[in-house]
Formats: sequence, structure tokens, C-alpha cells
Amino acid sequence: MAETGPDGSIPDTTTGSDDPSAANSGGSISVYVVKDGDSLSEIAAKYGVTMNTILWANDIKDPKTIHAGTSLIILPVSGIEHTVTNGETLNGIATKYGANADDIASFNGLDSNATVTSGQKLIIPGGELSAGVTPTKSTSTTKSSTSSTKTTTKSSSSIKTGGSLADVQANPYRGGSGAPLNGYFGNPVPGAIVTQGIHGWNGIDLGAPSGTPIYAAAAGSVIVSKVGGYNGGYGSYVVIDHGNGTQTLYAHFSSIIVSVGQSVTKGEKLGGVGMTGDATGNHLHFEVRGARNPFADCTLMKACSPE
Repeated sequence: MAETGPDGSIPDTTTGSDDPSAANSGGSISVYVVKDGDSLSEIAAKYGVTMNTILWANDIKDPKTIHAGTSLIILPVSGIEHTVTNGETLNGIATKYGANADDIASFNGLDSNATVTSGQKLIIPGGELSAGVTPTKSTSTTKSSTSSTKTTTKSSSSIKTGGSLADVQANPYRGGSGAPLNGYFGNPVPGAIVTQGIHGWNGIDLGAPSGTPIYAAAAGSVIVSKVGGYNGGYGSYVVIDHGNGTQTLYAHFSSIIVSVGQSVTKGEKLGGVGMTGDATGNHLHFEVRGARNPFADCTLMKACSPE
């Protein structure tokens, strides 16, 4: 079973494209191919994200290794800005927000055993506020395709979601919301046990032995096929764009047999179940972006078929 599941990110950019000009509120993932003359700061500004977001999402330690032709996965991270107080540690902060200490260290350019100091500001990727925290006021701007409105919300720290982590806005994926597409998505691991319900970005976990085949839930084009690395908790993972405003993400592979740009049919094998990244036990972490997860109402610890 997974502990909390990885927290992949949802950018407001075009699907599988290097042109972010057309915002996509459906939560699609983008891939940018670096061009001659590009700088990391310019790419980050183009997508409205931080440079750390790009480095963290692509498991890059040294930005100097980025060059023309490098494919960058643009996965802006949902998180919280936290100001360290006396006596706090990375582990304690991670526990407070339900996040991962190694993710916090990596995202903020720290060693995993680093000591944090009072007054230091940290971004907590994937962080969530607990119910018992005393709130303070913060102001946010929420944008839609037709209008832009200002709202005032309360939080114990500045909640920063999507894009540049600069706006406070509702995350439509944490509750598993989205339009239902009955019968569209198939079961990526038939017969697997649902070991964790909706968590992270509209994801569920399907427990199965190592190497059990993972299949495409629907036909589409592979836009991410990342083998090896922590990758924000996903480990080896695949993202398929289905051409209708939806994407599916498959994480923790033991092996992957598809590549970027490949067209796949519904039920085509993608690889095998594993426990790479942030995983305890072999399972598939399966996310649906742009639609309701068909496993949302399944009973835990039982096999279930999508609706």
C-alpha cells in the first residue's frame, strides 16, 4: 500500500505542448523541448512557474546540464509557503502538512538532513493544511477562461497552488471532481485490489504483485515516459494524453515498454507494476486528469472495475 501517494502537479498549459499560450484548466501536463538560446529562468517565466519547479519535476540537480534538445516535463507543484519557527525540523514540517521531507529538501535545494532555521521560508510541495491550525487572512485571485475575480480566504500560511505558486485557488482534483465519462476508461490492472481511495491529484492505488501488466486505460498518445528517478514520488511513470481534454498518469512502474510520442490503444500494455518512487509495496498509482476517476466509488481492499 502507498503511504500518502505522490503529488504530481497540474499546470495551466496546453496538452503535451511547448506552447503555454493557451491555458488549459483541465490540468494537462506539458513537455517543453529546450531551444538554442533558452535559459531556465526564461522557460520558467514562459510557463509561469519557478525554476525549482522545473528542476524538481525533472529530477535535475544541476541546471547547467540543460541544453538545446532537452525535454522538460512542466509539472507545477501545488504547495504551501511555510515560515520556519524555532525548533522545527524538515520531518516535523512534513508531518504537519502531510508532505514528504525529502521532497521539501529537494524542492528547496537543501540536503535531506539539513537543519532549517527560524524565519527561513520553504515551499512545501504537495502540502495540505490540517484542520486544527489557527487561520490568518490571505488574499487570492482566481482566474477562469471568462472572468477574473478576487476572493479572500483564511489560512495558517499562504496557500499557493499551480502555476507560479502565487495564487490561492481551489484544486479541482483533490476531491476527485470532474466530469464522469462512463465506460470511457478501462481498468489498467484488471483484478488488482484498490488499496487507497482518491488522494493526491485525483489518484487511486491498485495493489498487485511486481511485474503485473499495466494497460492503457484509454487510447491516446504517450507524452511522458520516465524511467528511473524519484520524480516527485512517482518513480518510473507514464502519462497518456487522450485527445479529448483528459490525461491518465500511471506511477511506480517496475519497467516501462512505451516511449514518448507513441500512440497506444485502449488495453495496450505499458509496462509492469512496481514500487519505484514514493511507494510502500507494489502497486499502480493511477490518476485521471480532466475527468472523474472511474474508481472513485470503489470499496477499499477489494477488486473493482471502472464505471
